[in-house]
Amino acid sequence: MRPALSLALIALVAAPLAAQTKHNSNAPIDFGADNIELQDKANRGVLTGNVSVKQAEMTLNAARMTVSYTGQVIGGSPSISRLDASGGVTVRRPDQTARSQFAIYDLNRRVITMLGAVTLTQGGNTVNGGRLTINLDTGRAVIDGSSVRGSSGATGGGTTTAAPGGRVTGTFSVPKRD
Repeated sequence: MRPALSLALIALVAAPLAAQTKHNSNAPIDFGADNIELQDKANRGVLTGNVSVKQAEMTLNAARMTVSYTGQVIGGSPSISRLDASGGVTVRRPDQTARSQFAIYDLNRRVITMLGAVTLTQGGNTVNGGRLTINLDTGRAVIDGSSVRGSSGATGGGTTTAAPGGRVTGTFSVPKRD
């Protein structure tokens, strides 16, 4: 299959799974964790142990998360620009769940990128791949077969690389027909 055609097919297959209303990325972010370390000079906080972050109707859970902020204070709160999560990452939205090894939530771009053993489920439909990108403004999700080797530089050193030749697999439920 030609690369352009396969990318179009991937987008077509993942689109029904991602059909959602627009996410309110301006909603407050509530968090909980077993531990938090604030690194003010580096403009970040590191949350560890049973991390749970909720924004509007979306919840992100992970073992560890680095919260990056700009240093700018708006309305008495620091301006968060990015969340980097690792370790059993789960993102739940209404009627949709995605799981992976790593995730990056870029609040400025309103995009979540999930990496490593990605599974996206909605109802009886499941799509598996190496990388999932969710645009929270449009609700569009694109999944590809890239795989992750190493560790995410944003969450603990090392590098993340994409291995060519990965595949996207899945199962779609079929309604009973008479």
